[in-house]
Amino acid sequence: MENNKKDKILQIARETIRTEYEALQNLERELDEEFAKAVALILQSEGRLVVTGIGKSANVATKIVATLNSTGTPAIFMHASDAVHGDLGIIQKDDVVLVLSKSGNTPEIKVLLPLIKSFGNPIIGMTSSKDSFLAKQSDFLLYTPVEKEACPNNLAPTTSTTLQMVMGDALAVALLHHKDFKEKDFAKYHPGGSLGKKLYLRVADIVSNNEVPVSSPSDNLKDVIVEITKKRMGATTILNEKNEIVGIITDGDVRRMLQKTKDVSAVFAKDLMSSSPKTISMDAMAVKALKKMRENNISQLIVVDEEGTYKGMIHLHDLLKEGLI
Repeated sequence: MENNKKDKILQIARETIRTEYEALQNLERELDEEFAKAVALILQSEGRLVVTGIGKSANVATKIVATLNSTGTPAIFMHASDAVHGDLGIIQKDDVVLVLSKSGNTPEIKVLLPLIKSFGNPIIGMTSSKDSFLAKQSDFLLYTPVEKEACPNNLAPTTSTTLQMVMGDALAVALLHHKDFKEKDFAKYHPGGSLGKKLYLRVADIVSNNEVPVSSPSDNLKDVIVEITKKRMGATTILNEKNEIVGIITDGDVRRMLQKTKDVSAVFAKDLMSSSPKTISMDAMAVKALKKMRENNISQLIVVDEEGTYKGMIHLHDLLKEGLI
């Protein structure tokens, strides 16, 4: 691709980002007490938040619903055009309805709003026009001012949907703060995938699947190498006669020793081990183990129980396998 074409592409991209960035700054300035009142309404509600829209606003609505559900606020999506063909049954008596529409004047929205009001459900409107039908019919207004779309024709929803998305995130985060939503709560709603594992996977869940390498200070080099190889942890833990942890030998320690030592017949585990091995509790989160490995630039951690008794070892590869890296 020619340089002038590349420069033009980058210029267009930067202008798009700049347009939306400036719109977000304006959104922050325009945020008012209506937002706080909307949050209070949702917090006081004994029902769900029904989020609806049409077109691109409907796409944003589904994302907002997903974010709300994952952060402790029960929510459900209702497509505005489907609502007038039977889906209005989604709305229950204690629900709050959030309606998204850039113009606030689309035909579907104009048909839908009086029906919702007849049910007696409170309405939160999210629109870019304070003079729109939606703004006037809403109990509370989340104003998303748009001077222009990033689209050169000022037609394709770009800036407007970005503002809706950010306003939805602000709503979800404000709600989770007031609900005192913690990591353990987040983990409850995200049990699958790497995100869930970061929140609930513990060292005990991993170490139970691994071999337990053990050597004594008096073991010769051959015995040490055999134990490291056999248990496939890249290291072996050195225990004394009282089964107390006194050191660790990694395969790296063995390689470095072999490079420096010509006669290995008199080399024993006590001569090779590191006497201050890094340990981690069985109850610790797996992400804490990963952090400790990275901070100390190591690949293994010795696992101990509450009394400090040796229970096994975890390797960096275990965390990689679990998708934590």
